[in-house]
Amino acid sequence: MKKYIQTIVLAALIAGTWSCKDSFLELAPVSNPSAENFYKTKSDFDLAVNAAYNTLYTVYHPQGPVSYAGELMSDNVTIYNISGNQADKWQFRDYTLAPANTMVYQFWQDFYRSIYNINIILDKIGNADLDATYKAQTQGEMLFLRSLYYFNMVQLWGDVPLVTRPVSAAEAYDILRTPATEIYAQITKDLADAKSKLPATSAIIGRATKGAAQTLLGKVYLTTGDKANGVKELKEVYDSKQYDLLPAYASLWDAKTKNTKESIFEIQFLGGSATSPYSNYYLEFFPNSNALGFYGAGMNQVVEDIWSEYEKGDGRREASIDTGFTDAKGNFTKAKFPKKWQDKTAPLINQNIAANNNFIVLRYADLLLLLSEATGDATYLNQVRKRAGLPLYGEAGYPAKYNTVALAVEHERRVELAFEFHRWFDLKRTNRAVDVLTAKGKPVTQSKLVFPIPNIVRDQNAKITQNAGY
Repeated sequence: MKKYIQTIVLAALIAGTWSCKDSFLELAPVSNPSAENFYKTKSDFDLAVNAAYNTLYTVYHPQGPVSYAGELMSDNVTIYNISGNQADKWQFRDYTLAPANTMVYQFWQDFYRSIYNINIILDKIGNADLDATYKAQTQGEMLFLRSLYYFNMVQLWGDVPLVTRPVSAAEAYDILRTPATEIYAQITKDLADAKSKLPATSAIIGRATKGAAQTLLGKVYLTTGDKANGVKELKEVYDSKQYDLLPAYASLWDAKTKNTKESIFEIQFLGGSATSPYSNYYLEFFPNSNALGFYGAGMNQVVEDIWSEYEKGDGRREASIDTGFTDAKGNFTKAKFPKKWQDKTAPLINQNIAANNNFIVLRYADLLLLLSEATGDATYLNQVRKRAGLPLYGEAGYPAKYNTVALAVEHERRVELAFEFHRWFDLKRTNRAVDVLTAKGKPVTQSKLVFPIPNIVRDQNAKITQNAGY
C-alpha cells in the first residue's frame, strides 16, 4: 500500500509544480525550482519510477489504445451496446476512425504524458549522486518503458514526434513528426542500452529485466523485417533457460497465479481494495449488463470466427472464452466474452469487481511462436501445441489448412494469445492484415492500418501533417 500512496503524492507534486499551458505534446517545462530540487535522493527517484510504471495501467487498460487496436480492430472481437461514447468506439470496430475521434486524442495524450514522466527520470538521474548500480538499472527500466510506448505508438500512428528529453511547451512546437524508420532506430538503440543495464532478475517484482528488453527488441526487429537480429535476441532469451511454459495453460489465468516462469513482463495488480490498483479486465470485457451486481462495459465481445478457430479438443478455448452468465434469479444469458481475467473471489466495491489478476505483456509462449515465425522452424511452435495436447505440426492429425509454418504460426498465435492484445499487431507485422480482415468483411485498406493524427494536435500546431486517407 505504501507504494501506491507514494505514487499519488508524486502525481500531486507534479501537477502542482509543473502546471503550464499544454502543448500538443502535453509537455511542461522542467526549470521550475521545485522540480529541480525534487530529484536528488533515492527516495525521490523511487517515487518517480513507481509513477512511471503506473502509466502501464493507462496504456494497457482494457479500454486503452493497445486493447482497441490489438483486439477490436482485429477479427477476434466486436462491441454492441457499450458504455461511454458509443459512436467513437464503434469507429475502431468499423474502420471509420475520424481525426475528431475523442479517444484517439486521449490515447495520444496518455502516451506523451507517460513518456514525459519517463524522460524526466532519464534526464535527472545521470547527474544524481546515487549508487552506480541503482542508476544503471533505473535507466534500463525507463529505456524499456519508453521503447515499449514508442513501439506501440509507431504501430498505431506511423510517424510521430520523437521526444527523448524533457522539453518546454514552446520547444514542443518545433518537434514535428519523425519518420517511423528513425523511431525504430531509436527504439532498437534504447533497448540495446537497456539490455546492457538490466539484471536477469529484479529484486522488485514487476520491474523490467534483461529478458524483457531482449524479447521486446526481438519483436521490434521482426516488425522492421530484420529477422536475423530478431532471431539473435529471441534465441538468447530462449537459450538462457530462464523462462518456460507452465504445465497447464488454464493455470495462467488463475487470479492467484502471478509472475511465473512463463512471464517475461507482467503488469501488477492488487485486488480486494478500492484504494489499490485492482484489475478491471473481466469487468470491462463482461457483457453490457448489470445482472450480477456490477455493470459490465461490453468491450471485446467474442465473435464466432475465433470461436471456430480452435481445434476440437483444444482446452484453450474453454480457458479463454465464457459462453454466458446466470443472474441472481437463475436465468442464463448466452454471450461469448473473454474470461481469462476472471476472479471469482473478488469483492464488489462500488459496483466494481476488485479483481486480483495481473496482465502479462510478454510471455514465453509469445517468444516461442515468434521464433518459429522468424526461423520457419516449427520446433518452437510445437512446444506450445504439446502443452495444449494437440497434434504437432508435421504429424498426422494436424489441420491441413495450415499447411505452411507461417500459416501454422498465425493460427497458433491467434488461439494461444487470444484477447491479450496481439492479433492486429501480428497481422500488421506479417503483412497479412488487409488480406485477412477484408476477407472477413472489415473495410480495411493499407492507409486505415494507422490511426489519424487528432484534429486538436493539428489545430495546436499546423505544421503537423495528417496521415494519408484521413
